[in-house]
Amino acid sequence: MGSKLDRQPLNEYNNIDMAAPLQLPKGAILMNNKWRAVSALIASAAVMISTASCSEKNKKTPTETKPAESTTETPKTTSKPTGSMEITWLADYDLNRSEGERPTALAIFEDVYGGKVNYVQTSPENKLSKLEEMLAAGEEVDMFPYEDGVFPEGISRNLFQPLDPYFEELGMEEDGLWDDMKDIAEKFTYKGQHYVVPYALSEPYLLTYSRALFSSEGLDDPYTLYKEGKWDWNAFTGMVNKFTESETTAHHFGISGFYGEAILASTGHTVINFDGNSFTNNIGDPYIESAEALMNDFRVRWLYNSYWSDMYLHDQNTLFYCSRDWSLPISDKYNADYDIMVVPFPKTPGADKNYINCKANARMLVNNSTKGSAVATYLKCERLAVTELKDSAKERALKGITEEQYNAVQDYLDPAKVAPVFDFGYGMSPRMYGNGYYTFETRGVMDNITSVLLESGNPCNNWGDLRDRLSPIIDEELAKYSG
Repeated sequence: MGSKLDRQPLNEYNNIDMAAPLQLPKGAILMNNKWRAVSALIASAAVMISTASCSEKNKKTPTETKPAESTTETPKTTSKPTGSMEITWLADYDLNRSEGERPTALAIFEDVYGGKVNYVQTSPENKLSKLEEMLAAGEEVDMFPYEDGVFPEGISRNLFQPLDPYFEELGMEEDGLWDDMKDIAEKFTYKGQHYVVPYALSEPYLLTYSRALFSSEGLDDPYTLYKEGKWDWNAFTGMVNKFTESETTAHHFGISGFYGEAILASTGHTVINFDGNSFTNNIGDPYIESAEALMNDFRVRWLYNSYWSDMYLHDQNTLFYCSRDWSLPISDKYNADYDIMVVPFPKTPGADKNYINCKANARMLVNNSTKGSAVATYLKCERLAVTELKDSAKERALKGITEEQYNAVQDYLDPAKVAPVFDFGYGMSPRMYGNGYYTFETRGVMDNITSVLLESGNPCNNWGDLRDRLSPIIDEELAKYSG
């Protein structure tokens, strides 16, 4: 089983946005005519979204939500930045209309700033190579999605340029707009420059469980423990041990789904360390070892249910199901009578907060583009769409999940309450992050670290064996960034 499974949502609720931040920007950003126009435009879009069907098919990746089209006209007196607002977007999904709808960020970009996004389609597997080809041929490309292989690999290949010269267009200093994202952006600072400025966090790894099952087994509610600051590895393993030792069925499992990335992130430590200038091999870290030991322990004791499903299955023989949050609406739909709830993977004992594996939503400014102002303006529109649409996003999400679940997920994506973890091993070459054919020989280092010890018949006897086989590959990879 490889981690790509978690990137392939199979359900009808992919367009539900459960990642909208909780805090609106302060009123100061809406004082002039331009921002009154933006506010009116977003308000109209929110009304449209609140009546939209939650079951519409979404052809984008799971991190790309699709708000409905706004019909509000922008006043002709609205001021616009100087220079062309027409940008070329290279990706495997379109930012323009889909099934007759216009995303809200695009509506703001077009109607307030006079912008336009031209889409150049490419395959998911060949995006970076296609970008290199287009740049070598002198073809115009301005904007590219942030994803695996972009940071630092794409930067080392001179495919992108920093956004620092365009902070004014981004609105980085506007009161409240980027406050909860600034520290996240600093994690991606490379040699003093900001190449990645996330406008939102999304897709946290969560543990789904049934309160009905927990109650019948006499177990504490994990969400209650989370709110009390007591949800840690000790509480988690204690529950698993008690449940799996029960004599009510022939065999009990502690967890199903893919949880390798979640448990590593919960330590707050990464396989690749990054200080803003250089990358170092941290595979020997004792916290990484403790996470791997727990994975291996669950496997050898037959506590890991390797049967793959895209939702929690209330078969009363598996305690937790691990997946990104896209699976929650499906789990609710098919387990309506079992009081489904979600918590993050527990923190390590003594940790100050929960460390979370999640996605950073961002766009990259392509090298040699002359449209930096336009790209930065579009990114600002993405941020506005996220912050101003929190109420309509919640209303839409509640068509598939409960209000308690929605509020909990917001907590798990709030940088004031949890700490998102980004391991830049996933941003290096396919030798580090590639999936291959889900075998030890063809997968990249990161997927082997988070997969092999969950598998039966794996080629490594223990974590020490796996670490010693992978560490030289990491050292060879990091040598490329030592210059």
